Amino acid sequence: MNKDILAKAASEARGLAIDGVHACSSGHLGLPLGCAEIGAVLFGQALTYNPEAPKWLNRDRFILSAGHGSMFIYTWLHVAGYAVSMEEVSNFRQYHSITPGHPEFNETPGVEATTGPLGQGIGNAVGYALSQKRAAAKFNTADHTIFDNITVALAGDGCLQEGVAREAIEFAGHNGLDNLVVIYDSNDVTLDAMADQTQSTNTELYFQSLGWDAVTIDGHDCDAVLKSFSDAKAAKNGKPKVIIAKTEIGRGIPQVAGTQSAHGEGGAKFSEEARAALGLPAETFYLSDEVKAAFAEKVAANKEIYTAWEETFAAWSAANPELSAELSAGVSKSVPSDLLDALPEFAADYKGATRAASGDVIQDLAKLVPQFITGSADLYGSNKNYIKGGGDWSKDDFSGRNIWYGIREHAMGAISNGIAYDGLFHASNATFLVFADYLRPSIRLAALAELPVTYIFTHDSVGVGEDGPTHQPVETVSGLRVIPGLDVIRPSDPEETAGAYAAALLRQDGPTALILSRQGMPTMSHLSVKERREGTAKGGYVAKKEEGALTAIVLATGSEVQHAIEAAKDDAGIRVISMPCMELFDRQSDDYKASVLPASCTKRVAIEAGVSGLWYKYVGTEGKVIGIDRFGISAPGDLVMKELGMTKESVVAALS
Repeated sequence: MNKDILAKAASEARGLAIDGVHACSSGHLGLPLGCAEIGAVLFGQALTYNPEAPKWLNRDRFILSAGHGSMFIYTWLHVAGYAVSMEEVSNFRQYHSITPGHPEFNETPGVEATTGPLGQGIGNAVGYALSQKRAAAKFNTADHTIFDNITVALAGDGCLQEGVAREAIEFAGHNGLDNLVVIYDSNDVTLDAMADQTQSTNTELYFQSLGWDAVTIDGHDCDAVLKSFSDAKAAKNGKPKVIIAKTEIGRGIPQVAGTQSAHGEGGAKFSEEARAALGLPAETFYLSDEVKAAFAEKVAANKEIYTAWEETFAAWSAANPELSAELSAGVSKSVPSDLLDALPEFAADYKGATRAASGDVIQDLAKLVPQFITGSADLYGSNKNYIKGGGDWSKDDFSGRNIWYGIREHAMGAISNGIAYDGLFHASNATFLVFADYLRPSIRLAALAELPVTYIFTHDSVGVGEDGPTHQPVETVSGLRVIPGLDVIRPSDPEETAGAYAAALLRQDGPTALILSRQGMPTMSHLSVKERREGTAKGGYVAKKEEGALTAIVLATGSEVQHAIEAAKDDAGIRVISMPCMELFDRQSDDYKASVLPASCTKRVAIEAGVSGLWYKYVGTEGKVIGIDRFGISAPGDLVMKELGMTKESVVAALS
């Protein structure tokens, strides 16, 4: 595609962005206008994609980290022939359109990630690159290469200032992700002011110091954009690449170009003058036949690459049936349907912590689900989630199943989402529960995008003990429970732990947080393995049935179930409910919920070593909740639990 056509496409893309934002009087014009030449080169020359197969396994991945500039991606997806019609482009930010205010995964063909919170997209891109490196190491053979693509993220100053991006950038450099290219839209402007008000980084030196290749170009020079990108894509030197593209924000609207006023929709009021200056006709939402034809040729060329790849993939599949089956299982997110029963049983006298039981379950789970991988924020020894014999994922062996994130919880969350977006492997990660807030934005986005990520949070309560209140989560479990779409499972014994993992892996429409203890707990051996596992999969179940007429119900979760059961031994009319997961229980049928919590029994008590508020939906206004509505204490864990009321005696007193 020649330079004149690329320039024409860039001008028309600017027009589409102006029209879209002007039509709804809302949006962000700065990046779509400032990066128009970058879009023209990427989608017109540089990227390998097939709009008719947007999930093609070997496509180049493009992530718009600066998601506020969403008209950029909608415009170029339309120009490139994806199923994003001109009508959808014109319905930007409208109800039921597939062109929402920020890009959303599974809403728009060609959108690879839900982006908006700045910096997350860079972490997602690192996750994509990690996934693709692992896929290449795992599935490519000497005779057939089925993975050799590249991941690209377009980011701005806001993305690079956020800590999550900095953590991800350091991780990528350390691990040699040379299949990753970040294009930095360096326009010297942020939302409130010129960028020098808040930053003075030498960006080239910063990236180079972290093991990246870095080059600075004129982002409006199509030849420079193409050369820098082609060089980055070709260089397999163990270094990720950053292209620092100097651009003018809002280019095409002289009244605001180059200033912070160009960031939002302010320039849209000058749309008529801008369109005329760009040489565009009076007709809005216009795309010339010449540009359409040129991009159709690019798509046709890409389809030839796709067809050749399909032939290679078919030959690879025939020659490697076991690898093909494993890849297929990953793509379809297939796990054994009998996973709940397939995991080995624990001894009846097991008294370990649920984090220890989790470590045992993971070893068996890893054998049953080859696509399961895991990682930890420098806490494998404490989280117990290391896959033995799984190898360490690193630049020396990209096939490993254990990812060493270092002390980077923010990036761990965003990278895990990137792995899940890519959809080949089941991502899990681990840290202490009290640090869940460090990756909370990523958890929220995983829930929003319905990503099946598993979070392994250990050291779940004030039972942590001597580390004191800074490391004793009291509000965190409830804080996670209020995230829509996130299942939060706090098991009370090893079989509930096994059930929790099965529920997490069998779920395909959202993430799951496993909340695990540091301290040992008794096994509910009076119940069968099946009862505990299936009860966990339903979120709540009868852990001890009343032995006479039902007079009271005690609900508990995690380490507090033992106290409820002990209290019930003193009264034949007490029923104990183990409630490992409120979200799973709430999704059960009304009949099942009524069988567990009959409305006729209003004398109810709940106990959990955490804040009390959420339990009132089960105990009602006449019930009582034994919780911890304060911060913890630095003392031995059993003493802290007793001091804060997590005892059988507290339950008995509440029932009296």
